[in-house]
Order: sequence, then C-alpha cells, then structure tokens
Amino acid sequence: MSTLLEQLRQASLVDCDTLDISVARSLGPFQDCTSNQAIAYLELIKPGHEDVIRQSAKLAKELHRSYPELAIPELAVEIAMVQLGLEILPHIRGCMHIQTNPFYAYDSDATITAAQRIVALFQQLGSNVGKDRICIKIPSTWEGLQACGVLSEKGFNTLATTLFTIEQAVVAAKMGCTYIAPYVNELAVHFEPGFVDQFPGGDLCVQAQRLFRKHGYTTKVLPASLVSIESCMSLSGVDHITIAPGILQQLNKTVESKCASAFEGEVPEIDTPGIMDEKQFRILLTRRDSGRGEIKQVKAINVFADFQTKLEDLVQGYL
Repeated sequence: MSTLLEQLRQASLVDCDTLDISVARSLGPFQDCTSNQAIAYLELIKPGHEDVIRQSAKLAKELHRSYPELAIPELAVEIAMVQLGLEILPHIRGCMHIQTNPFYAYDSDATITAAQRIVALFQQLGSNVGKDRICIKIPSTWEGLQACGVLSEKGFNTLATTLFTIEQAVVAAKMGCTYIAPYVNELAVHFEPGFVDQFPGGDLCVQAQRLFRKHGYTTKVLPASLVSIESCMSLSGVDHITIAPGILQQLNKTVESKCASAFEGEVPEIDTPGIMDEKQFRILLTRRDSGRGEIKQVKAINVFADFQTKLEDLVQGYL
C-alpha cells in the first residue's frame, strides 16, 4: 500500500503551505508553494533567519527611492518574503505564492501596485525569474477581486484567498484568477487552541470545481486551511491542495488503503448568481448563510493584518 501523500499526489497537485525550505527539500516534489503574512512571520522568527531580516532591511533602505509609496519597514517585509520565496523556487515545479499586504484588502489600486512591485522584486533580486513562476495572493473582497481582474489581463498569476462563499468563487473565475483558495476552516483553528470550525467549507471546494468545469472557467480550486489528514484526503481529486508541514509529515508516514473523497460522492449543488455588480455582490455575500462567510473573511483579514504589523515591527529592529 502507498502512503496517503502518494495517494493524494496521484489525484491532485500538492502544494506546500510553508516558507521552510527544508520541507520543500524533504517532502517534495511540490507543484506550488503558498505563503502569507502569518507563515512569513513564524518562519522569520526561527533561529538562523537573522541574516535574511538584516539583508532585507538593508535592501529596503537602498531601494526605497524606487518605491517611495511605501514606508521602509513595509518594503523590508515584502523583500523578506521574496527572499524566502526565492530560496524555495528551485525546489518546486510551479509558482511561488506571495500575499499582498492585507491592509490593502479594500483598495484595488494599492493591491495592483503591490502585486506589480512584488513581481518586480522577484525579478530584481532573483535571476531569470519570470512572472509565470510567481502567483499573487489577494483577499476575495470586491476590491481585491477587481484588482485580480486587472492583473490577470496584464498576464499576472493571481489567487483569490480568504474565500468562503460561492459568490466570491464566481467573481474570481470571471476575473480570470489562476486559482481560488477556499478556506476549509476559518483561521482561528490555527491560532486558538481547541477551536473547531462548526461549518467547514469542504463542500464549497467540490461545488466550485464542478461549476468551473461546467462553464469552462480556467480557474483552479486550491483548498487551504486544512487541519487533519482526513480533511486532506476527503478533497482528493481537487485541482490543487496546499498543506502545512505537520500534516504533510503525517500524510507521508501513514499507509492506508484508498480513502473516500467528496469528489466521488454526492454534494448538493449550490445556487449560483449570474452577473454581479458591486452592490449585488455585497448583499449576496452578506445574505449567504446569514453572513457566515463574510464574517469569516473579516476575521481572516484581521489575522493577517496583525501578522503584517508583527512583521513590520520585527524588521524595524534592523533598520
């Protein structure tokens, strides 16, 4: 019998949800590598990353003239995330995913500028890094999704993150996003001991993927925020799946017969809206499940904003 990780790789493209290069080396090969402000902070505070922070602070001061719209600590954070991403890129087949500053979640223009800047930093600090190897993660607010549309037209890979409803999925597909990342569990499961999401979003992953294929959308479904090997295996057959190091290790050590997947079972279809303008999107998001997804998204953006602040405080000590 094969390990669960091997089984999952036969059915879906597996990504690593970490900026720890040792994971990419030891448990790969992975297709993509995903990250966010929380992952970046928890990686940078590990022993041995002082040089990355110090170099990022130095480069931020040197490059600030090219990016005057940013405070130096914010630029240093982006540079640090890019540097960690550059280390991992040779060990994956596809894209390195970097998330824009969550404080831009309701600002399309700032998000577009940030995405272009992140790609430019990859190309400036790396060698021969094409923008096809980079994916920009953007919160699935109305403003964020509009930014995804502009960036997609310009040839950038985008991922609509903090996504909890079919409305967000539909708009993301219409905006030409490369991926959507439905959060199977809200972020509190990772930061509040004992917290359990009473309304996990596994069915949304199935519903969105079937909808995209039915209507010919090229957007791929990439579930995130998974908490167990069982939840991962239940999504076997999804386009992509991103998994944290601890669960990857469990999957790699577990040998079992084939597990059942939600993609092989009956999942109820969900009402899907047609053309949506901003007002319609906002009210549908508010009305879906009495606003449960909207509340989860606000909480997620807050978590990432808190970690953005922690990252800026961290690099400030090296400026």
